[in-house]
Amino acid sequence: MATLSDSDIEKLFSGAPQYFDRAEGHYTGAPHPSVAFPWDEELGIRDLTDHTQIEDRAWTCASAWPHITRDVQPDRSTAQRASEKKRCAHFYPRCRERPSMLSMGGLEKGSMGFQAALELNVADALKEDQWGFESLASRPHAIVEARQRMLTSRDRLRHMDETLIFEQLIKNGKRYSEQHPHQLRLSSELYNELFLHILHPPTKGIDHRDPYSLSVQIAALVKVLAAPNVWIDFSLVEWRIRLGQLLWGTPDEDQVDDGASIKTTDPVSDVTEERYWLLLQILLACELLVRLDAITEGDELGIESINPAEIHKFEKDANTTVKWSLHLARAWLENIEIVKTDPPSPEQEKPVGWLATLTKRMSIARDHGIHHHKDHHGPVYAIRGRHVERQVHGLQHFATRLRWPDINIYGSKISENCRAVTEGTQLNTPLASPLSKAESHLSSYFTFTGHDVHRPAAPKREPSRRRMISAALHSAGWLSKSYVSGLMLPGDGICHFLMASLLENDPEAMARLGTMANLCGGFVYSGKSFWSTSCVVGRVLAAGKGSAECMGWISSDITPQGLGDGWVNIEVEEPAEDALGINQKARIWAKLAVERESNVLGDADPSSVLPADFIIPFENVYRDKTPPTLLIELDALKLWAPADSVQTTPAEDNAATPFSELSRPAQIRTYPAEISFTVTDLDTYETHQHTYSLAKDVNFVTAHPCAPSSHVKILRSPSSPTIQQVDLSGRGAAGKAVSVVGHPLHKSYTYTALHLSELMAKKDLSLEALLDEYSSAAYRPSLTPPSAKSAAKFLVIDCITGFQSLPQEHEIPLSPAVSRQGSYSSPTRRRSSTNNSTNNINCNNHHSPDPSPITAAETECASPTTLEGVKEGGGVNMESASKKMHSETRRRQFGSDMEILVRAFCAEKGWNALISRRRRGCLACAIREAGALGWKVIIRVD
Repeated sequence: MATLSDSDIEKLFSGAPQYFDRAEGHYTGAPHPSVAFPWDEELGIRDLTDHTQIEDRAWTCASAWPHITRDVQPDRSTAQRASEKKRCAHFYPRCRERPSMLSMGGLEKGSMGFQAALELNVADALKEDQWGFESLASRPHAIVEARQRMLTSRDRLRHMDETLIFEQLIKNGKRYSEQHPHQLRLSSELYNELFLHILHPPTKGIDHRDPYSLSVQIAALVKVLAAPNVWIDFSLVEWRIRLGQLLWGTPDEDQVDDGASIKTTDPVSDVTEERYWLLLQILLACELLVRLDAITEGDELGIESINPAEIHKFEKDANTTVKWSLHLARAWLENIEIVKTDPPSPEQEKPVGWLATLTKRMSIARDHGIHHHKDHHGPVYAIRGRHVERQVHGLQHFATRLRWPDINIYGSKISENCRAVTEGTQLNTPLASPLSKAESHLSSYFTFTGHDVHRPAAPKREPSRRRMISAALHSAGWLSKSYVSGLMLPGDGICHFLMASLLENDPEAMARLGTMANLCGGFVYSGKSFWSTSCVVGRVLAAGKGSAECMGWISSDITPQGLGDGWVNIEVEEPAEDALGINQKARIWAKLAVERESNVLGDADPSSVLPADFIIPFENVYRDKTPPTLLIELDALKLWAPADSVQTTPAEDNAATPFSELSRPAQIRTYPAEISFTVTDLDTYETHQHTYSLAKDVNFVTAHPCAPSSHVKILRSPSSPTIQQVDLSGRGAAGKAVSVVGHPLHKSYTYTALHLSELMAKKDLSLEALLDEYSSAAYRPSLTPPSAKSAAKFLVIDCITGFQSLPQEHEIPLSPAVSRQGSYSSPTRRRSSTNNSTNNINCNNHHSPDPSPITAAETECASPTTLEGVKEGGGVNMESASKKMHSETRRRQFGSDMEILVRAFCAEKGWNALISRRRRGCLACAIREAGALGWKVIIRVD
């Protein structure tokens, strides 16, 4: 048997994703996972992804990775069009959010992509708190001393008053909007501006060939921003969200000790002082970013040449504080402008709407607190969002996609407020009078925990891949202001801001849900349930028919039994394997193992690869016993009262109660969750109840799409499951010629396939026990006799066999590359919990005595996905086959109670699972991806 050449292998695995884990360079942290098609040049294949696009420009701040949003709305504000017109080279720091927010939204609802799955165990939320910055504003003596040295050192900061900071920020905003700032401004002019007003001139490290160069200025700014114990480190998840509180929160809002990792019991003077240092940090970062952009554009235009040694020095000296300050500067320059106005007279003040309240200008003069606005006669420097209309539009988009109750009424109210703001009638008023004491208590309560919010905070926070976040909502509060302004840093903060803004400005929802929110849990409102994707209940219910997902939130028609409107938190624990494999022990650091254990050649020697080393993975084939025909119906989602609760079931009446000045926000209780199903065997009409506890915080990953190879025809012997020959000429030969929509799998990837009915019957067995049954299984993807102790590496859960498919137009949505409409699809009819969708699993037509994975009986009853792409004569119609294989992102039409059941099963057992949909990718590629992740379970759905 002839071995396969390199060219043969490339053709055989054309369209098959390959999984990589490579470092980006020195000082860049954990490696960068990626998926690529190195043997394909067609854009239709190379552009395949396992995640959805960000669908609105208002949400583009979610990720620091370069990306294109899928915004279909033609009407854009003048400021947005001006921003899009600017197409200069930009500097992108090699420091992004982990996990990548682009990959967090998998094609399957409630899932994530390959990159996010590996990055989750080195997530930003796992970082320890920054010493000295545990409170919002009060700083220990060491921090105060470090800042004093910064201002008194001869090669550091000059002392700047507030007016100079504001004027310089205004100047940077204008400079940033220039089309070609490098050509319009000499480096000597920037040098004089920097070292005469902001920094002291450097005393050493001067480039004598060009002492006024941009490199000298960049080095000086990096040195100041990298100084320890001076600046806020925005690589910490908490501070990315607290940024808005420090800018927009009123002093009276910060009087409650909430047990958060960042305290808010700070005097007014401390908050004002910290706001000054934050604005100074923003100014320095903007100065640095403008120069980095200029030198990047100059290098691209051939005007400047960057010395590799200077790049290496920058990457070494620019710590995470510097790089995240650059992200902050970009967000500021893109979304914020500072305007200088005269203070309005008292008679000019009048009541305003909620949107005008969010966007009105806020005095940020350091020596004049909120209480003294009326006594301030000098110019008022104010923060204003550049893209208010875009942000409001994005909030409407978010509410529509989640099928928010009464969205038509709510959306019209937003539009009315938006029109009032664009008329400019309510933008010139200063900040309203301070909040009442009761409102202050509400708005200040903002907690980051890794445990139940009503338990006392531990002295040292336990590491958690997802930080639990609770907040007290307040109409026109700083959470809404952060979103409407657009000043948000990369990460999942945008998900919290969106939901908080939606709730804070829906009076009906606030009245029925109360003011305390668990932004990483869920709530029931108006006959629907809404869940953060940080909550395992949301990730499980997302698999159901009629669920919707948008920006980290899931809506479902399934509500907890007996629970009225209100917030809940779910009691879960990390799977043991996940709890141990974090930070330096995470899978992502095993770069060689990730690539080796997903290699298309398995463990074969690349110089002697034989066709018989590969098999076509089988599915839908059962020789000994045909699985039963099942009817699966979801019965109920139940939340049980916690052990310390006086209630036996969640209360129906959970209305918000008024706050006294001394009261605390209502506590959100934590409940164990379970979900029950009725499974009926339609052959014997036996009915069984199955209940699964959603006890483990498991994750689901969308298997990466693949495209069938158009270069090969696979030939095999009728009695052998392995490939006997690979025909690259397209002509037939002896044996059966099979053109398949999928890829071969090396026989070293041993797996065992269990039908869902068999898995439920063996629910008491561990994963290891199920894999150990491989040696005695009737089918093995290898002719090599197994050893006595051999076990399969992967478990494939068959949720395809006998599934009664819907008509093709209902189950195969259009690809996003073809369909660019429908982002605002109207809400579908709700499915009540008593009228659940059902699933028939009928395997009677799939029985075949042929032990081969590829049989005539299988091809006759396979779905159109398998054979419709085969031309007469054996050729493969790539256009038809590939379209059916990876019609990937109009994902929301998929879903069933069967898929909820299999996810609930995994949540009880603590199995992380890969979800492979046959219409999107082949089983072989899914098994290899599981090998890259170090996971063992693949859920195969239709």
